[in-house]
Amino acid sequence: MKRLSCILLLAASSLVGACAGPGGSSTASSESLWDGASFDGWSQCGPGRFMIMDGAMVASGGMGMLWYSAESFDDFRLSLEWKVSEADDNSGVFVRFPDPGDDPWVAVNGGYELQICDTEPDMQNTGSVYSFQGPTSVPTNPVGQWNKYEITVVGQHYMVRVNGTLVNEFDGERSLEGFIGVQNHDDGSPVAFRGFAVEKL
Repeated sequence: MKRLSCILLLAASSLVGACAGPGGSSTASSESLWDGASFDGWSQCGPGRFMIMDGAMVASGGMGMLWYSAESFDDFRLSLEWKVSEADDNSGVFVRFPDPGDDPWVAVNGGYELQICDTEPDMQNTGSVYSFQGPTSVPTNPVGQWNKYEITVVGQHYMVRVNGTLVNEFDGERSLEGFIGVQNHDDGSPVAFRGFAVEKL
């Protein structure tokens, strides 16, 4: 009987380990939002466009937005990479906005924008929740190098990491579910994006 109890305990431990990540935390699989070769699942709204160049989506003209229209999200962790050609290139990542139709301002007014622009004032700088809260630091790489955004959204709590550094924690009051998009701001801001992945939490 004692031997059987030990076997059952070991089996239960194995099952828990299979469902746990490092430190015993549960893990969830990431979903890639972009195949790197087409805009399947994505929609453009407003003026301007995105082009696919060297495995990245590159903003042109604006102000418009390319958004992942195939699915909306509630709690999630979004990771992506971006690169600028000049320090004052302007763009942003929008989260949890309603279906915008052909109006990118729906995302501005209904969701939250995580800004990309290293030369703006505090509440409009890279890592800011645009016009709501500035970042604690701007740890971006030199112009021409890739940077990584990690945006974690649970309930009304937003955590923003730039290149692994936590730069913003913000408590919002807007929708608990919505879409994800990236901004094409103007002709002079050909910001490039790649590596979109979402982990549902």
